[in-house]
Amino acid sequence: QVQLVESGGGLVQAGGSLRLSCAASGSIFSFNSMGWYRQGPGKQRELVAHINSDGRSIYADSAKGRFTISRDSAKNTVLLQMNSLKPEDTAVYFCNLNQYVGSIQFRGEYWGQGTQVTVSS
Repeated sequence: QVQLVESGGGLVQAGGSLRLSCAASGSIFSFNSMGWYRQGPGKQRELVAHINSDGRSIYADSAKGRFTISRDSAKNTVLLQMNSLKPEDTAVYFCNLNQYVGSIQFRGEYWGQGTQVTVSS
């Protein structure tokens, strides 16, 4: 009964900014990690950033210094602020949720439908 709904994608020129949002609903556990992956044309899906329920985050090297991930756990929402966008950031961005029982026992993984981000040169 978990649903992830992304929004905020679109077309932007190089150097511009976008803010992605993902709202999770359903049976959301207290301990979870939410974040973003992306998949460009002909490429494998790759991690962009993730943040857990304690606020600890990880970033792909390509995102460090340009992207910022944050979350509102009370609203089960994760945000990705993307600045200084480059054409190579063009991809479908997928919201991801990993659920845990307690703090360490993995329970399940869920994905949103994806939102398109296109950066023109």
